[in-house]
Amino acid sequence: MTSKTSSVPYTSLPSHPDSYPQNVIVLSYYHRPPNHILRRCLLFTTAILLLSAAAYLLYPSDPAIQLSRIKLNHIRVNSSPELTLDVSFSLTIKVENRDFFSLDYDSLVVSVGYRGRELGFVNSKGGKIRARRSSYVDARLDLNGLEVIKDVFYLIQDLARGVIIFDTDTQVKGDLGLLLFKIPINSIMSSVCEYK
Repeated sequence: MTSKTSSVPYTSLPSHPDSYPQNVIVLSYYHRPPNHILRRCLLFTTAILLLSAAAYLLYPSDPAIQLSRIKLNHIRVNSSPELTLDVSFSLTIKVENRDFFSLDYDSLVVSVGYRGRELGFVNSKGGKIRARRSSYVDARLDLNGLEVIKDVFYLIQDLARGVIIFDTDTQVKGDLGLLLFKIPINSIMSSVCEYK
């Protein structure tokens, strides 16, 4: 018996259900289960990549320090009580902040040497370098009472060539500023500068 409005054929159940065994299986609509493992792996990978990028960009690195210019102001030779030399230099030091946050440096200390022997120190006042910028610091180096007997032959040879090579060790102390946080920094850099 079928009705005219239904499209599914209908048959009546047998009057004697015990006559043959009947199994009825009801199937629901199949929904594909969501893949939670794949979603979690993608979220975990994305989070790790974002944290790695943030750590790379925000991890403080040492500022690049370069002795840009050294100018000889005067040289004076003293003969009593022993042969000594008084030398005065004007220095220009370039401090470059490679980070994505500012640098407030408290002090800049430069040690200048010649032929492996330390000649003297230069101290400079502090300042501020904005993010991804550089600044030039002017300082004066006065070396008084240097004994030249040990290095006089090397100095004359270098002057004859027109180039004097100085060794410099530069140290910057300060704080890196990121929003409300201050991260202390201490940078030491060695370089060789030629005076022509």
